[in-house]
Amino acid sequence: MSSGGVLGVGQQALASAAVPDVRREEQALLVRLRRGDPGAFEELVREHQDRLYDFCFRMVGDREEAHDLVQEIFVSVHQNVRRFREDARLSTWLFRITKNHCLNRLKYLQRRGRGRSDEYDETSAAAIAEGGGAPQQPDAALDAARERARVQRAISQLEPDARMLVALRDIEGLSYDEIVDITELPEGTVKSRLHRAREKLADLLGRFEP
Repeated sequence: MSSGGVLGVGQQALASAAVPDVRREEQALLVRLRRGDPGAFEELVREHQDRLYDFCFRMVGDREEAHDLVQEIFVSVHQNVRRFREDARLSTWLFRITKNHCLNRLKYLQRRGRGRSDEYDETSAAAIAEGGGAPQQPDAALDAARERARVQRAISQLEPDARMLVALRDIEGLSYDEIVDITELPEGTVKSRLHRAREKLADLLGRFEP
């Protein structure tokens, strides 16, 4: 076996070993949440708010809407945590709630004619770039922000379900198992819809020149 193969096996073993640790940590946090421990809820918010905000922003394309959504999502979590059936990881359950809030908000915005946005200026680009990676030189950071804004502009043109799958898989990096738990769709359906969404996104990116 090659050294690369040995390393790959070792990395897989470490990753597998880490999963039970994460689950135990989540279980301990869940116990505290159900007891009404305010420190536990603050810990939950600190750990997940940035990632949920990023997903909301990708879905609705508006910073204020994304901020309001995150506030609503954590209120919903606080109200429903005792009813969580533990049929998935706690983090997966959070994304399931977030997904539902985002899709409902998009329906509301679409009724008001605000379901899609074609305008992503440098301010929007900076919002997408916030907190991402190591500090860059100003010109490089601006170029990177503009590219992220171009991608977000294309994502905003996808239908909500397609937008959701691209955000979950290609931006948040969730596994197919996690996405199945979040969307409650069969894995084959997730993969086929994601494939079509990626094709559409590639076409849109070709239209939106850098």
